[in-house]
Amino acid sequence: MGVVKKITHTSFPTQSDWVGKDTKVTFHYDTAKTIRGTIVRDDKEEPWVTIIRVEGRYILGTECQHTGAI
Repeated sequence: MGVVKKITHTSFPTQSDWVGKDTKVTFHYDTAKTIRGTIVRDDKEEPWVTIIRVEGRYILGTECQHTGAI
């Protein structure tokens, strides 16, 4: 657990324009195997978190490679 100054009961980090858009996702740099995901969170400021929904699961941007919005 932690504390992030930008996240409170009433505030949240500014989000990028990619939120809600589709992206290609791959794991372990294996570009021969990609799946489609949807970006559900993409912070433009601290704490810089990206979350992507893939096949009913949610993964962090740090757990995969993705192309950004497609």
